[in-house]
Amino acid sequence: RSIVMTSRFLWTYSAVARYTKNKSFLEMAHFAYKVISEKYFDKQNGGVYWSVMPDGTPKVTKKQIYGEAFCCYGLSEYAAALKELETSVEFVQLSEKVMNEALEIYNLLENHALDKSQGGYIEACAVDWNKTDDMILSPKDMNCPKSMNTNLHVMEAYTNLYRTIPVVFSDAKPLQREIGDSLANLVEVTVNKIVQKNAHLGMFFDMDWNLLSDEISFGHDIEASWLLWEAVCELSDEQLKSEIRNLVIKMADVTYEEGFDKENGCLENFLKDGGKVLDRTRVWWNQAESVNGFYNAWEMTGEEKYASIVEKQWAWIQNHQVDKKGGDWWNALNVDGTPILQEAKGGNWKTSYHNGRTCLELLRRSSFKNL
Repeated sequence: RSIVMTSRFLWTYSAVARYTKNKSFLEMAHFAYKVISEKYFDKQNGGVYWSVMPDGTPKVTKKQIYGEAFCCYGLSEYAAALKELETSVEFVQLSEKVMNEALEIYNLLENHALDKSQGGYIEACAVDWNKTDDMILSPKDMNCPKSMNTNLHVMEAYTNLYRTIPVVFSDAKPLQREIGDSLANLVEVTVNKIVQKNAHLGMFFDMDWNLLSDEISFGHDIEASWLLWEAVCELSDEQLKSEIRNLVIKMADVTYEEGFDKENGCLENFLKDGGKVLDRTRVWWNQAESVNGFYNAWEMTGEEKYASIVEKQWAWIQNHQVDKKGGDWWNALNVDGTPILQEAKGGNWKTSYHNGRTCLELLRRSSFKNL
């Protein structure tokens, strides 16, 4: 069982509880937190294990920064949910404890994973936070020192930590400023190192940010466009917003022109080998982030073309990606919309996070005419 899976469930149920003000959703969040606290926390070295067996025996003990980031993300949301929905002294104290655990992970990343010379965060550390050669995130990834994916989700986690810490602590301003500085630095790294001149994200890098692969991930491109904008909006940095506004829109435009199936209304998967190999699998998280990214572009610009894209994408999701009989969304579909049944409906990578977050984003933002 992976820390990514468990943290994503923690985040989703906490976020839904906060949005609906319905404490019943905290039941699953309490369960997920209990599992993290009892089985994933490395009580000797700090941080969390990458994976454990069902009985809590550590399986992969390295500190994969992607997993640490998701744990920080989930903990900060859970802490905020506890503070907003529970009034007893016990839960107020638990809220502060959980937020401090999120801050502990933040401090570990700043002390051990941050590249203070070239910026950004490395892929992994050993169990004791020393160097390791085992950097690889998953079998689909490259064993390299830095990746877009890890830095993207550290940015996402820091954005959430930045906005939730004042919910829990009344005297949070000094800590929030520190987290804000880290977040602003990561936004700059993303814009200047990770986003390439063609407005696509580079995927894999060496320590000096030299690109190691020509792969283009359309789902990550559109996801990064709105997560970047979310980060600078949380920071309330008007200068930074003006600097990256056009880039964010360009990222959405390039994703649409090069990675969107305009006939069927859905997002392609990836492009590699100099543009010779296009993977057209309709993966659930790509479709979810497509809605988020193009909806964000519509809100930023008011341009009808982005509204049209969102409507087409949402229609694809409702007509094909959603499993109307069994529930949830299919993991992956063929080009014709038939499910690829070998891909797990749920597991260490597929949870309630991407599609759950899309539904929450649509609910939170201004009403949309045809959804």
